[in-house]
Amino acid sequence: MKKTALVTGGAGFMGAHVIDELLRQGDTDVVALDDLSGGFRENLNPSVTFVEGSILDVPLINRLCEQYQFDYIYHLAAYAAEGLSHFIKRFNYQNNLIGSVNLINAAVNYNVKRFVFTSSIAVYGANQLPMHEALVPMPEDSYGIAKYAVEQELVVAKRLFDLEYTIFRPHNVYGELQNIGDKYRNVIGIFMNNIMQGEPLVIFGDGEQTRAFTHIADVAPHIARVVDIPEASGEVFNVGSDKHVSVNELADLVMTAMGKEVSVINVRAREEVKHAYCAHEKFHGVFGETSQVGLPEGLERMATWAQSVGPRTSAAFTDIEIRKNLPESWNF
Repeated sequence: MKKTALVTGGAGFMGAHVIDELLRQGDTDVVALDDLSGGFRENLNPSVTFVEGSILDVPLINRLCEQYQFDYIYHLAAYAAEGLSHFIKRFNYQNNLIGSVNLINAAVNYNVKRFVFTSSIAVYGANQLPMHEALVPMPEDSYGIAKYAVEQELVVAKRLFDLEYTIFRPHNVYGELQNIGDKYRNVIGIFMNNIMQGEPLVIFGDGEQTRAFTHIADVAPHIARVVDIPEASGEVFNVGSDKHVSVNELADLVMTAMGKEVSVINVRAREEVKHAYCAHEKFHGVFGETSQVGLPEGLERMATWAQSVGPRTSAAFTDIEIRKNLPESWNF
């Protein structure tokens, strides 16, 4: 008997890849829910049932749960502009916290077997390195605060209502299908989009901040298959690359992958964690040792795709709530 799954953010970058993995496994009927604010219809697998709508629409969520009786919810919908979240707090909490609570409520009321949630290493804040799951989260931006609040809601929902869950904390995931037209998030996509338009790469601060960048092929398969792993129930996992690079190094690697050099501009540093990379021993203990796509190879894959679709125009975020200390380079 086939399983049924709801994937929120299904037309987005990570959601589309998770759906492809679920369909590849062959034992799951998938409904994708997306409001297309950051995703694209062309990302969707033609075999999926697509519903255009928002996780803020409670009657819609309840109708879908009633109609399809989902075994699993994979909640990947989010507005993941971490740096921008300082300036759009209400929007951030509505979309990243309240929307998630709507789904948790439905999961409890309609007896979903497991709720799979993609959180973020933003929950750690400027914590000790490498960041590991036993650390006490200390988020430093509104995005991280929202993600951690959802994590805590899932812990409570398990205790009170026996809702099974698994939480992933991915970090700096990139790859094919990413929204390269969003100028507020996804630095690799931003760099590639700028290069295709002959524009300079903008780096905040001195560029020596470090991140571990992870190709989507090293994330999506594990998220998709986690519901079949009993040991992953009620657990939190960092998932991503073990190797970190500076943003300056990244800029050089992206230009190499794209086969074109452009100028680099340094602007005022923004409020962000200087260094962020994780330990993955807990993940490997449950999922086993997995091969990883190295950064140069992953960038080549994404560059080939990006050049095939061409540059995309970034829509300005029009509902800024706080304008004090906005980065000038965002041109609001």
